[in-house]
Amino acid sequence: MPGIQEVFDGTTQKSPEHTQIELEHQSSYDRDRDELARLGKKQVLKRNFGFMSMLGFSCTIMVTWEGMLVLFLAGYQNGGPAGLIYGFLFVWVGTLCVFTTLGELASMAPTSGGQYYWVAMLAPPSSRRFLSYITGWLNVIGWQAFLASGAYLCATIIQGLIVLNYPEYNAQRWHGTLLLWSVICVAVLVNTVIVSLLPKLECVILIIHVLGFFAIMIPLVYMAPHGSAKDVFTLFVNGGGWQTTGLSFFVGLYGNVFAFLGTDAAIHMSEEIANASTNVPRSMLVSVLLNGTLGFAMLVAVLFCSGDITAEAIIDTPTGYPFIAIFVQATQSVSGSTGMAIVVVSLGICATIAFLASASRMTWAFARDRGLPMWRYLSKVEPRSSIPLVSILTSVTISCLLALINIGSDVAFNAVISLTINGLYSSYLLAAGLLLWRRCTGSISLPTTYESNPKIVTEGEAVSAQGTINLTWGPFRLPGPLGIAINVVGCLYMLIIIFFSFWPPTREVDAATMNYSILVTGFWILFSIVYYFAYAKRIYKGPLIEI
Repeated sequence: MPGIQEVFDGTTQKSPEHTQIELEHQSSYDRDRDELARLGKKQVLKRNFGFMSMLGFSCTIMVTWEGMLVLFLAGYQNGGPAGLIYGFLFVWVGTLCVFTTLGELASMAPTSGGQYYWVAMLAPPSSRRFLSYITGWLNVIGWQAFLASGAYLCATIIQGLIVLNYPEYNAQRWHGTLLLWSVICVAVLVNTVIVSLLPKLECVILIIHVLGFFAIMIPLVYMAPHGSAKDVFTLFVNGGGWQTTGLSFFVGLYGNVFAFLGTDAAIHMSEEIANASTNVPRSMLVSVLLNGTLGFAMLVAVLFCSGDITAEAIIDTPTGYPFIAIFVQATQSVSGSTGMAIVVVSLGICATIAFLASASRMTWAFARDRGLPMWRYLSKVEPRSSIPLVSILTSVTISCLLALINIGSDVAFNAVISLTINGLYSSYLLAAGLLLWRRCTGSISLPTTYESNPKIVTEGEAVSAQGTINLTWGPFRLPGPLGIAINVVGCLYMLIIIFFSFWPPTREVDAATMNYSILVTGFWILFSIVYYFAYAKRIYKGPLIEI
């Protein structure tokens, strides 16, 4: 057998090649363990993910080309075809800058806590605990809302397909809630019962993600009538009645932003990835480039293939999703369009599986540092499978309870899940802004290689809310002015997105069209501040040292 040599005493001896592979694997394991120890954390989760499986995880959680189809209406109503095209490019470049910066932070400190840990690491000592705490809350509620919103979109697409195939069907909100729960059940099954297969499953989903793109693109482009390039690249629509087309363009960006959301999922899986300080930033950036390419190609194809459908028909489609109407026009077949839409919703369900994994890891990490109520329970890891089972079940419970709001009012439910963009982007901005301050003041030293400095950093050197922090770049970084420029562009982009995420889709609003995200986000920020000063300040000391 290759790699094994038989010796005369009846034992087996490993060949030099096999031994070298084992040594490299052990070196990677030791490096990951020691990097985590340097951050003051014990290795309690299994490192089952490699680069390719985490790339699949990142790509399928973003589902950019699928998300662009699902949220097509947001940019079409405010921006039109040209607004969608240039808005996508604007968001793509901005997202790339943001996650290049976050990739540098992930390389410096690859921990599941992500943003709140980095804020504690970078902020001035006087405000370190408070800023870290607020960042952790923003990230946790952002991911919980993301999980609920992903399941909700899948559920309502399924309802749209039922309407397409059975026009007499009377869609009810409680039907959507039951379907949402069904999607969540699938995510729970994969994240608990067959969790050991999740890395391999993500590789398979990555392949389906790419093949599904071509399965939609080819019949769409081949069968649909094509519009003119002038309409696609020059026609702007101000469906919201805003004072200027430019203002309408920025209001309509959130659909494209949502299609790129979730890239930081790899960060919250850092303690389950081999060679995390390198593979986490690599998987994030490659996924943004790959998904951006597929998403832009699909967007251009859909816009060219929607030529014979009026804007009113797109906006008022009975299925609730314009991409289904575009599929029907292209194929002239309800069954064919249903099959194409099933590809989209199936990948959406796969994304929900990853949403749950990331949301639960973020919840577990913050609870581990005593940032959440009931932290003693939320921070537990199931010993047999090495997964944060209580955090997984808590995340599921939160989503199922949020789904009940949809029965009473879909407006109220949408207000809650609007925390997705606001919560996540606010946490990104705090971490990226502090990194910009630190790099401009020269507070971060150059890295040393693992081989030349493999020791575990001691308690006095690890991150602590009270101690002195020695900041060192990781293996991934952009040096000098280039890094500063990317950091600045990313921060400016996030400020724009956060600002316009609070705007309603139309200038004239009523109770149904009002954007309540400013109210919901403000409530949670106020709640976290009150809870911090009333109780958490006594127990939350920043990222704890466990070694």
